[in-house]
Amino acid sequence: MLNNAIRRHAPFWLSILVGIAIWEIAGRSTSQAFMVPFSTTMLELFRLVTSGEFIRQFLDSSQLFLTGFCVALAIGMPLGMLLARVPALRIGVEPYLMLLYATPLVALIPFILSMMGFGFAPKVLVVFLFSVFPVIYNTVEGARSIKPEMIEVARSFRSSEWALWRDVMVPYTLPYTMTGVRQAIGRALVGMIAAEFFLSSTGLGQLIMTASQNFDTAGVFASVLVIALIGVGLMRLGTAIEKHFARWRQ
Repeated sequence: MLNNAIRRHAPFWLSILVGIAIWEIAGRSTSQAFMVPFSTTMLELFRLVTSGEFIRQFLDSSQLFLTGFCVALAIGMPLGMLLARVPALRIGVEPYLMLLYATPLVALIPFILSMMGFGFAPKVLVVFLFSVFPVIYNTVEGARSIKPEMIEVARSFRSSEWALWRDVMVPYTLPYTMTGVRQAIGRALVGMIAAEFFLSSTGLGQLIMTASQNFDTAGVFASVLVIALIGVGLMRLGTAIEKHFARWRQ
């Protein structure tokens, strides 16, 4: 069993070690104005953590990310199922959703700034807009893929509309929604940094901006590395949750 686990995970960790080695060699072979070695990045990250500055900024960004992302989930999933359940509503709303989804949302940030000013609420709105559409679209597709026979069987047992949602639509659609959640995680992180760049500078976005202005390449790399690791970790968690709720499809 141990040998099987080693063989299964060895390619992953070997790939990570090779990537770190390439990063280290490339960083030592080029100017540190453009790239720094992995070891220097880790030393800078350790300095930021021990100084307390990184923890403070990380908590600010986490609050922004979680608020905007949770609002996107709370609105995106029920709205997606409602659009799938009511075809006339979906036909009427879908063009606007497609228009917003195709719009470069960064271009809307100055408009949001002029309407709402600086502060926490407009930044939450930016994260929400970046992350809600994948949740809506995947939920709609999942709910629309429910076989009509399942609805007919539920109706034959005199299921109410609420019972239909609870016992059929939500369990069937949840794996599709989790696919949208994984896609939304990366977009929400981009929205978080964009909001911290263009609205009031706080959190990890402020760290990146300050490091860039001071030509602190190690600080930029350290902050970006943490954001990337957070994204990978959250997507891995989303994949695990998706597999848990999709066991019935196997």
